[in-house]
Amino acid sequence: MGSYTESAMDTSGKIPLLTPYKMGNFQLSHRVVLAPLTRQRSYGNVPQPHAILYYSQRTSKGGLLIAEATGVSDTAQGYPETPGIWTKEQVEAWKPIVDAVHAKGGVFFCQIWHVGRVSNKGFQPNGQAPISSTDKPLTPQTRANGIDVARFTPPRRLRTDEIPQIVNDFRIAARNCIEAGFDGVEIHGAHGYLIDQFLKDQVNDRTDKYGGSLENRCRFALEVVEAIVNEIGADKVGIRLSPFANYMESGDSNPEALGLYMAESLNKYGILFCHMVEPRMITVGEKTECPHSLVPMRKAFKGTFIVAGGYDKEDGNQAVAENRADLVAYGRWFLANPDLPRRFELNAPLNKYNRDTFYVPDPVLGYTDYPFLEDTA
Repeated sequence: MGSYTESAMDTSGKIPLLTPYKMGNFQLSHRVVLAPLTRQRSYGNVPQPHAILYYSQRTSKGGLLIAEATGVSDTAQGYPETPGIWTKEQVEAWKPIVDAVHAKGGVFFCQIWHVGRVSNKGFQPNGQAPISSTDKPLTPQTRANGIDVARFTPPRRLRTDEIPQIVNDFRIAARNCIEAGFDGVEIHGAHGYLIDQFLKDQVNDRTDKYGGSLENRCRFALEVVEAIVNEIGADKVGIRLSPFANYMESGDSNPEALGLYMAESLNKYGILFCHMVEPRMITVGEKTECPHSLVPMRKAFKGTFIVAGGYDKEDGNQAVAENRADLVAYGRWFLANPDLPRRFELNAPLNKYNRDTFYVPDPVLGYTDYPFLEDTA
């Protein structure tokens, strides 16, 4: 793709990714975002002291961080040692982590999720079936480590009258995030988890007001958005969506229409940001050539638009320079390079990430032991 034309540099000679940006009430010093990354090191679903170091290592003054997916209730979990924010103990455990990020001048949002059918009875209270939009089971899948096979218990389809309770779980979790000190929340509406199970027509086979038409399938997601906006304010709310993805057997027959309908509907609530996963990321970690684009959703959505999915420095700069995104979220590269924005600035080489340690429960290995530039110099 070659080097940048002069026009891609701002007047200070900074690359597009390192130019300042005003996101609502937040003055960001650059556009490199820490993507929400499941790390599976929150023992017993409680955030641990080692997360203080992990997140503060990745904090820069005026940088935006999005915390790992955090469960909204005792039915929300589907992976070992992932954090929650539905108990007082969890809220208290998050506080020093948030404080450490704020001490270094970072802006910190918490991603809140419910996994829906991506679970099994071992993760559920009283060994009950996981809840979903559907009772269609997931086929067993090889875990990201390439070895373990994840087994899923067939889900129980939520009754229409139960859905407001789940919306309320999201609302309370959002309030808890603010109580813990977070600057805001990102609603996880992507990657085949509960909200996505309602959005996507290949999963959602409901016949009530939450199924069938596009409007009905998006109803649950938008009720969650509305409840959270009413609870903590639209200026503190974002959502992550992956209309094009087919993670966890959650595909849609018309992803463009779904993405556009959501982008336009979200404008009614005036939320802060929409974070979308690139269509090239159809499966986890694999980039594919793809005719689709997020540009129509970018144009439709009135707030801050964050893109994620397979970005390196070069295409991140290009996305900002061409106004296809305001901010670019980095996952694996930020995990392996705690000082990623600085490395981009200095055009320094990047540490390679080690996929084998992404999800191990070790408090240091593959977590806080990736070196900074100073350590390697």
